[in-house]
Amino acid sequence: MSSAYTPIQPVKLTHPEWSKDAVIYQINTRQFTQEGTFKAAENHLPRLKEMGVDILWLMPIHEIGEKNRKGTLGSPYAVKDYYSVNHEFGTMEDLKHFVKTAHEMGMYVILDWVPNHTAWDSVLVSEHPDWYTRSWKGDFHPTPWWDWTDIIDLDYSKVEVREYMAEALKFWVREANVDGFRCDVAGFVPIDFWNVVRKELDAIKPVFMLAEWEARDLHAEAFDMTYSWSWYDTLKVIAKGEGDVSLLYVYYSWNEKAFPFDIMRMLFVTNHDKNAWDGTMNETFGDALEAVIALSVTSEGMPLLYNGQEAGEEKRLAFFEKDPIVWKEHPIGALYKKLFALKKKNTALWNAKWGARMIHVPSTAEGKVFSFVRQNEKDKVFAVFNFSAEPQVVRFHEHLFHGKYTDYMSGIQVDLADATEMELKAWDYRIFERQ
Repeated sequence: MSSAYTPIQPVKLTHPEWSKDAVIYQINTRQFTQEGTFKAAENHLPRLKEMGVDILWLMPIHEIGEKNRKGTLGSPYAVKDYYSVNHEFGTMEDLKHFVKTAHEMGMYVILDWVPNHTAWDSVLVSEHPDWYTRSWKGDFHPTPWWDWTDIIDLDYSKVEVREYMAEALKFWVREANVDGFRCDVAGFVPIDFWNVVRKELDAIKPVFMLAEWEARDLHAEAFDMTYSWSWYDTLKVIAKGEGDVSLLYVYYSWNEKAFPFDIMRMLFVTNHDKNAWDGTMNETFGDALEAVIALSVTSEGMPLLYNGQEAGEEKRLAFFEKDPIVWKEHPIGALYKKLFALKKKNTALWNAKWGARMIHVPSTAEGKVFSFVRQNEKDKVFAVFNFSAEPQVVRFHEHLFHGKYTDYMSGIQVDLADATEMELKAWDYRIFERQ
């Protein structure tokens, strides 16, 4: 018998099958190579494939506005023409070739999309000045309260703006065969727009949509994945010694109870914003860095690798100038590669409905040590993190963690039981995979 209280499935969209064990890599085309072009970036694709990367997120590829531009080259997020390709990066054919090559390697490409605002000298300003919001003085204006002086806001109360933006999005899927979009400040654009456009994009081909926002409702009909700023902020506080593991309990409680299970949240150690304005991954996380990286891959969510991290990322990349990454072999790159391999082979670590829920394993060092199991009928992982600046000797309660494992990082086989006593150095971690 039906009831008004019959539960409704909260996630109505279908994630593309290829996203089930995917990891994502962000390319800042301007800084990615000395040339700063799609052609030059294409040369890195074999290396990224070998690392285990699946989704390539290209920062905005469009022409950049000149009026009120910041710096010499301007922000890629000040878009002049949604149908254009920035000549600094190459041509439309270069982009298509990049996408085609990525596809041939089994990778997917999403474009960074900036729907909330345009450059002051966008082609839309002269063609459709009525498509923009106005200040109390009647002038074009940037997004209120922010220092985004190089952009002006579009008005989504107008049907024509929505239709134009939807057609532009569909254009890139049809013409360049891209696989979806990362949508800038997605929460500043009405959710009903996203819900409609997702269906229209999926009608062309199954797409993957990432929202630069942190909100449950965006997952229902529009976005496969949202940002997890709160995860980053929590780990930053812990790494600086300003909070303990209890803050992670708060985050993961919200993650489990306030968000649907069949969704993805992007876990990042850095990205273009954090690197440019807050500091490098080393500045932010210091000695805790490797443990934070390992948690980003083993906990619920999809890990992001921002270009340059794998080379040790020793500088904040300039945002409005040319400032190419200095490429070199680095242990962080090897760490990501090893962790990505574990995520792909161990189904408990897969994304959304394909993966397993995290279950807390209590210990004798609750404020210092974060420990959990993820398991399904096929696979099991027991992960332990000392998120403190002091060594810990810890024992674990209950029996969920019991079993025969391989210490994934060392390859040593272990048998874990009630009597197990684990010694952890400061900021140390262990990842055990069931044999």
